[in-house]
Amino acid sequence: MRLLKVVVVLVILILAGLTGYAYFGDMSSDPREMRMPVELNLGAERPAPISASVQTAPTAAPEDSDAVQPAPAADGAEAGQNDLD
Repeated sequence: MRLLKVVVVLVILILAGLTGYAYFGDMSSDPREMRMPVELNLGAERPAPISASVQTAPTAAPEDSDAVQPAPAADGAEAGQNDLD
C-alpha cells in the first residue's frame, strides 16, 4: 500500500512538472525566413511566346459561320485578359 502512495505522488509531481514546463519553459522556435516558389494556374495552358518575326497585325476572322466564339468573361473583362495585367 505504501508503494502505491509513492507511485501516485510521483505521477502527480511529474504531471505538475510537465504543466509548469509547458507554461514557463522556453518552447518557442527561432523565426527564420522561408521562400518557396509558387506556380499559379497549374491547369491552364501556357500561351506560346511571341517572337519578333511573327506579324503582330490582327488577321481576318474565318468566314465560317459555324466557328465557335469564346464566351465573354462574367466579370466584364475581355476574354483572355489576365486579372493581374
